[in-house]
Amino acid sequence: MIVINISPTCGRAIDDYMTVSIISHPDCALHEMGPQHPESPARLQVIQDQLLISGLDWVLQHHTAPMASREQLCRVHDSEYVEHIFHKSPEEGQAWLDPDTVMNPHSLSAALRAAGAVVLAVDLVMSGQTKAAFCNVRPPGHHAEHNRAMGFCIFNNIAVGAAHALKAYKLKRVAIVDFDVHHGNGTEDIFRDVPEILLCSTFQHPFYPYSGSDTVSEHILNAPLSAGADGHGFRSAVESMWLPRLEEFQPELILISAGFDAHIEDDMAGLCLVEQDFAWVTREIKTIADKYAQGRIISTLEGGYALPALGRSAAAHVDALLG
Repeated sequence: MIVINISPTCGRAIDDYMTVSIISHPDCALHEMGPQHPESPARLQVIQDQLLISGLDWVLQHHTAPMASREQLCRVHDSEYVEHIFHKSPEEGQAWLDPDTVMNPHSLSAALRAAGAVVLAVDLVMSGQTKAAFCNVRPPGHHAEHNRAMGFCIFNNIAVGAAHALKAYKLKRVAIVDFDVHHGNGTEDIFRDVPEILLCSTFQHPFYPYSGSDTVSEHILNAPLSAGADGHGFRSAVESMWLPRLEEFQPELILISAGFDAHIEDDMAGLCLVEQDFAWVTREIKTIADKYAQGRIISTLEGGYALPALGRSAAAHVDALLG
């Protein structure tokens, strides 16, 4: 358990810590795909609980996620696909989008809030209202391609936010880093031909969605990891592949697809990271952001299904964002 003691007696003003925002919405907890489904509403609650236990919650700025607009969604998704999702949204019962992804009557609202959270995060950091933001939202997004849902994902939240940054703020260099145990095939699909986006990712391979290992691109850096890889292997891949390219790219904004399912306690996968590894990579990203992006970082929740490990890992990540 991470325990910190931040108080006015620590020698720093409380306002000094008010540099990170957390964005969420109650609608995100109403999306339910079944009592046995691992992508459950409890994921959001366990993160919130751990932030409270760790003493981090009270030093964060809290914001309510808006709904992403159709225009914002259609920057990364085909308009026909967006309309399909609206049409599939059930008034009662369930609607299946793929073998792993189900909608209930609240899922559309949750998906719109999850994408809208990243849009709001971009606006907050670009306006200087906050230095960094963590979006505690679901459903996750990095498997959603331009024209299909898959892998628990409906809209590609991180892609919607990145496209908003390019469009609304005329940024030329936006980096996305993805340390989920699964390859972010949707994000790669959407930005395959967008050199303004640098995508750096680590993931277990071979593993669902069985992609990414053969990608050849100057602006997409995939670092496949074998099952059983631990923090040493993960850190070596980040240091040898991500960091030099990020230094060269000099991003104006960094977005993080924060998947915590590479944790050793998460039995849905086979990597062996611990919360200290997620804190380490966050600090490395923060160093790059401080150097080139005025400290601007946006993180959004992707995977992580072992609930105690998810809570601890997310808290370690947020703590590292606070610096």
